[in-house]
Amino acid sequence: MDQLESLDDSETISEASPSIEIVPFKTSRDSLGVFLLHGNLDIWVKEASNLPNMDFVRNTFGDMFGMFPESVGGKTEDKNTSNKNTSDPYITVSVANAVIARTYVIINNENPVWLQHFYVPVAHYAAEVQFVVKDSDVVGSEIIGAVGIPVEQICSGTKVEGTFPVLSGSGKPCKPGAVLSLSIHYTPMAKIPLYYGGVGSGPEYYGVPFTYFPLRKGGKVTLYQDAHVENSCLPNFGLENGVEYVQGNCWRDIFEAIKNARRMIYITGWSVYHLVRLVRDDDNIMDSTLGDLLKDKSQEGVRVLLLVWDDPTSRSILGYKTDGIMGTNDEETRRFFKHSSVQVLLCPRSAGKGHSWAKKQEVGTIYTHHQKTVIVDADAGQYKRKIVAFVGGLDLCLGRYDTPKHAIFSTLQTVHKDDYHNPNFTGPSVGCPREPWHDLHSRIDGPAAYDVLTNFEERWIKASKPHGIKKMKSSHDDSLLKIERIADIIGIADAACLSDEDPESWHVQVFRSIDSSSVSGFPKDPKDAPRRNLVCGKNVLIDMSIHTAYVKAIRAAQHFIYIENQYFLGSSFNWASHKNLGANNLIPMEIALKVANKIRAHQRFSVYIIIPMWPEGVPTSTPIQRILFWQNKTMQMMYDVIYAALEEVGLQNEYEPQDYLNFFCLGNRETLDSQLISDSGNSNAANTPQAQTKKSRRFMIYVHSKGMIVDDEYVIVGSANINQRSLEGTRDTEIAMGAYQPNYTWATQQSNPHGQIYGYRKSLWAEHIGGVEQCFERPESLECMRQIRWMSEQNWKQYAAEEVSEMRGHLLKYPVDVDRTGKVKPLPGFETFPDVGGNILGTFTAIQENLTI
Repeated sequence: MDQLESLDDSETISEASPSIEIVPFKTSRDSLGVFLLHGNLDIWVKEASNLPNMDFVRNTFGDMFGMFPESVGGKTEDKNTSNKNTSDPYITVSVANAVIARTYVIINNENPVWLQHFYVPVAHYAAEVQFVVKDSDVVGSEIIGAVGIPVEQICSGTKVEGTFPVLSGSGKPCKPGAVLSLSIHYTPMAKIPLYYGGVGSGPEYYGVPFTYFPLRKGGKVTLYQDAHVENSCLPNFGLENGVEYVQGNCWRDIFEAIKNARRMIYITGWSVYHLVRLVRDDDNIMDSTLGDLLKDKSQEGVRVLLLVWDDPTSRSILGYKTDGIMGTNDEETRRFFKHSSVQVLLCPRSAGKGHSWAKKQEVGTIYTHHQKTVIVDADAGQYKRKIVAFVGGLDLCLGRYDTPKHAIFSTLQTVHKDDYHNPNFTGPSVGCPREPWHDLHSRIDGPAAYDVLTNFEERWIKASKPHGIKKMKSSHDDSLLKIERIADIIGIADAACLSDEDPESWHVQVFRSIDSSSVSGFPKDPKDAPRRNLVCGKNVLIDMSIHTAYVKAIRAAQHFIYIENQYFLGSSFNWASHKNLGANNLIPMEIALKVANKIRAHQRFSVYIIIPMWPEGVPTSTPIQRILFWQNKTMQMMYDVIYAALEEVGLQNEYEPQDYLNFFCLGNRETLDSQLISDSGNSNAANTPQAQTKKSRRFMIYVHSKGMIVDDEYVIVGSANINQRSLEGTRDTEIAMGAYQPNYTWATQQSNPHGQIYGYRKSLWAEHIGGVEQCFERPESLECMRQIRWMSEQNWKQYAAEEVSEMRGHLLKYPVDVDRTGKVKPLPGFETFPDVGGNILGTFTAIQENLTI
């Protein structure tokens, strides 16, 4: 699995869990009702006055014994205060204990002025919105006091504005005269035009608002499924205007793009392995490795830069080598290019300067750089070059090459002979099935490709900045090409490759999850963060526009949502238990509320979600069981919301939650080929997962995709999973693109759009189901939902049967039972995964949780 998971306690939230704010005292004397906030909050945190000196004890002892210098923990004194240290206040804004906004820290000030504005989406049941005043310190933070605004008052629609006492645990002000000046205004979903009418159209539509990168027009996008699609492997689809949908060959296109580059090749990856072969169906080039190709290009004078996550568990020191827990081959790749002109920068995931020691250890050890991009210059005609970028879920490493057939045994001696990957066993896996790999990727041609380049440049500059003793040396990293100085490379202003009048034109927007500890170019002054559409963390500025893009797309959906993702968990603030886990992303709750609102309006809506059968790794292991447990909590919460809506309108006897929302996974079986040698293994180990999978000749297809299609008009593809570590912005670094064709939207067509996104969705479904069904034309329909669900149930029966048979389709019902009231239970006879074990619903052990979310 390519997102390292670790363990902590769900109910014990510490400095390492900034997503949760638990106020240990009441901020209201009244008994308050709980209401749903679903819309946007417009918040101003203005200023505080007369805050107490939380550093009083330290200052007193320092004065008495000279124990502390005048500046402690990197503090700088405010010009308007006395010389001694005092509180370093900041504010968190929370709903249902989930932090939705945070101001920057003001050093040494008992009368801080922030004047910070927040415009945040909410989908929470809560009694209060709490403004918590905190004192920042080197060892963590301490609550000074809090202000609670009743949600009932906020829901009235009037702006709540004023100066409020900052209360302590006694129910009285934390200090006489301590007050906080703020305003908060709630706009419910029904009153936000942005979320109606789908993706939008016309020159007045500016894409997803409040993002770092703007919507770019006049582009072209190629959408990929899997690393390679063989000829005639999938059916052809006719689109509008006589266009035929053609499946692209991702790794072949990347190979050709690198081969034809003349100026630059920039690659980012969680893993980049020099021995991987991108092309495996062409005798002339199939022996060419990525490493050899990049060396050849660098020798031609092409600038080749690799920005690869530095796995902290892999090391090569004085000849002593460790491969690393995650098996990214980062050290091997670095050594391969060491004496070449290819520059490899192994980039650790580091926390910002102002973080506590514990936070720095957590970030550096556990979180990753997860972006996967390839950026090259390409022919633009008329002797000019342009920038083209590949963005998605595929790393250029072992285990990723696959086709829609997803072979598990039959290619072990051919295309996967030197590329066996299956980390789901404990111990040797000789003769076992490979782990098939399903993924989504994209190619961007046009102005948005230059934003992907900007992301690389911002990350490279930050990662190559000298640290420690190297700071003493005069250095200047001139590795990055300054394309504005290269006459034959066109700039972003001239990069549009298709005009708006061209019906095949695309509008594209780049999104990220990243913070100022991983990029350069963010404002030095946190007051300037809103101007760049960045969010304040305690000591960092954050771009969390991937989360913003998902929320906007879900809210704007009118007919159906189709998701493929490696993980699916979140909205823990609305779970029945473990509410304070900190998995606060809104995506599951937004989807559930979308369905519920459609039910209340007596309108059809369908949601299809494909996830792996289990997260990559040994399914009985503690981390995998924990993730499955959180995933089950997420599913149950969503079905509860949907069933409540059915009950509310009296439709619970006519429909059931699975008429609106279904979860699926992928799997494959292969009958024994007499030409292949079957290694039955040691008879004494007949009950091991290895022996069982060889006997049953089946295995899950690992869904590594990170994408969503809405209404056949909008698509998001990238590196971000639907979990907290991918969406929070301060954990794993991510990149994604959102795109649509303005000529193929519901607003333009006034009917089902039949552009490239429609073709992409149908092609993916044809891969998973093994053919094309008429109901594919209306994915929102009850007929389509029930037909696909029935087919997935039949496929599961074939997958789980004792008898081995070839599978035409790979789409399986996710192996849980959801009854008519939405209760998620073990599937009878399948409490554990076939062959490999592990509880399908997951298990929870009371260890502090922070990282499997």
